[in-house]
Amino acid sequence: QVQLVESGGGLVQPGGSLRLSCAASGTIFSIADMGWYRQAPGKQRERVAVINSGGRTNYADSVMGRFTVSRDSAKNTMYLQMNSLKPQDTAVYYCWTTARPVGATFLLAYWGQGTQVTVSS
Repeated sequence: QVQLVESGGGLVQPGGSLRLSCAASGTIFSIADMGWYRQAPGKQRERVAVINSGGRTNYADSVMGRFTVSRDSAKNTMYLQMNSLKPQDTAVYYCWTTARPVGATFLLAYWGQGTQVTVSS
């Protein structure tokens, strides 16, 4: 199977920055799409940013211009650079990917365990 591990979360003041990382490991044949999702207490999980194998990105309106998603295919790692953070960005951030494990003929979806981001003064 494929495992996803997020890192980089923590406490930051409004206006600050954080950089999240998501590392994929396992017997991976290929990785297709990757993305970041977040879920605040009492709210539905929402898509923050996605990036496909060709590098095309899409962002939620609420983070457009502040967040940047990128990926390093050689490292099977995705990043989320978060700038100008706001209190409403506070949430657990989850890594998501579709990947083809070795031996499989189709893509499967995987989720990481999440990393907490708290924006507060």
